[in-house]
Amino acid sequence: MPHTKDDLPDALYSAAQVRRLDASLIAAGTPGFELMQRAARATWRALVRHWPTANELSVVTGHGNNAGDGYLIAVLARRAGWHVRVLAVGDPQRLQGDAGLAHADAVAEGIAVQAWSAQSGLRGVVVDAMLGTGLTGEVREPYAGVIAAINASGLPVAAVDIPSGLCADTGRVLGSAVRADLTVTFIGLKLGLFTGDAADVVGELVFNDLQAAPESFNGVDVSARLLTASNVPRLASRARAAHKGKFGHVLLIGGDRGFGGAILLSAQTALRSGAGMVSVSTRSEHVPAALARLPEAMVLGTSSANQLMGLLEKVSVLVVGPGLGQASWGRSLLSAAANAPLAQVWDADALNLLAEEQVELPKDCVITPHPGEAARLLGLSTAEVQADRPAAAHALSKKYTAVVVLKGAGSLIASPDGRLAVCDRGHPAMATAGLGDVLAGLLGALLAQGMSTFDAACLGVWLHANAGAQEGKSGRGLAASDLIPAIRQLLEEQAPCLK
Repeated sequence: MPHTKDDLPDALYSAAQVRRLDASLIAAGTPGFELMQRAARATWRALVRHWPTANELSVVTGHGNNAGDGYLIAVLARRAGWHVRVLAVGDPQRLQGDAGLAHADAVAEGIAVQAWSAQSGLRGVVVDAMLGTGLTGEVREPYAGVIAAINASGLPVAAVDIPSGLCADTGRVLGSAVRADLTVTFIGLKLGLFTGDAADVVGELVFNDLQAAPESFNGVDVSARLLTASNVPRLASRARAAHKGKFGHVLLIGGDRGFGGAILLSAQTALRSGAGMVSVSTRSEHVPAALARLPEAMVLGTSSANQLMGLLEKVSVLVVGPGLGQASWGRSLLSAAANAPLAQVWDADALNLLAEEQVELPKDCVITPHPGEAARLLGLSTAEVQADRPAAAHALSKKYTAVVVLKGAGSLIASPDGRLAVCDRGHPAMATAGLGDVLAGLLGALLAQGMSTFDAACLGVWLHANAGAQEGKSGRGLAASDLIPAIRQLLEEQAPCLK
């Protein structure tokens, strides 16, 4: 059954898990060559839908079953009257098993199979059927040169199962990768198609389960869940007699000198996302601006942590870090927060101070690092975090016994119990200051309304990303505050206040 991006299943698998699924289908009685034919037909149908006026195909093949899919796609195109040729990277006579049968079918169909060379001219739609999901190390020659040629051609590109060079497990480009306009993937969705570098190389994603019966998936673990409108956690509706005391009291701590806007963005988001009450602890000089912008909030000018003690006994959730700074003022406030037995969201400089190991993260927390902050927390480089984002998210969650939101393209939400969720929504216009402050305030409001840390993180990330996608349609110049009314609207659409 085909699925497009707005209609994808939510189960995500590793490459090894998908191989086990493939083996279970064969063991249950579906021949491997039949699965290969189904994959070819699924790709061909998607290709024709995507480029309905095309009539020429260049299929670039490698050595595995991915190549077999490519040869069978070439056969379908030839039978449809297209001009077709196959450019083989390496000797196709080395192909074995089902891939060898597919090559024989292409030859019997009279399709020209040429050895790839630097002089090979690409024409029409290019089908990438080279490396598949088995790649783990860096792309080597001759494949690196072929990938460079495909990307430089300017031609439309369809990738079979996964763009060559993209790691199916991590979403990392392994040195170089084909930049596809269309990717057709099979049997089970691969986690690497939804995070890291994937957004720049996958293009439109179409999934086909190759008619796999639901029982085929029994006993195969899932690596992660893709957050969708149908599976994202929901806030409960409110009774008509509800009052503010039922929906929590969020205290937001931050806004050192020069950073007052960050804590105000967080506080405004918490107000607009349904928190019953909102308090702000910030530098005294920011109080007038806070009251002018947020008259609904209770604002405490704070010069020392001692002034927080009474307030900490009255609130239910803390959001710590936006604009906090790393000077003595921020350190003292963070220390007071760390000793409070409350659900908490730590962001920004709270995470940088946590990385210095001068303070311990309390229980029942959500931390929201971007890759640089995650690297400091784990003692790694940012490149190492991005090389395996799922592993980094799991490692942080275990290290701090916290729910972790690893921000970036394909944000990941990891729980200490091993659960992992992925949000592939968003927009490049979101690459601007203040978006993290908005997310922190949103998470605080959801926790205040009674959600668990993992559910709040999943819903918050999904709302934030979809609001960004919605507002990002206007292009560059997105301001963080633009997301706040969009988040409120999406939250009401997703979980109405009244039944």
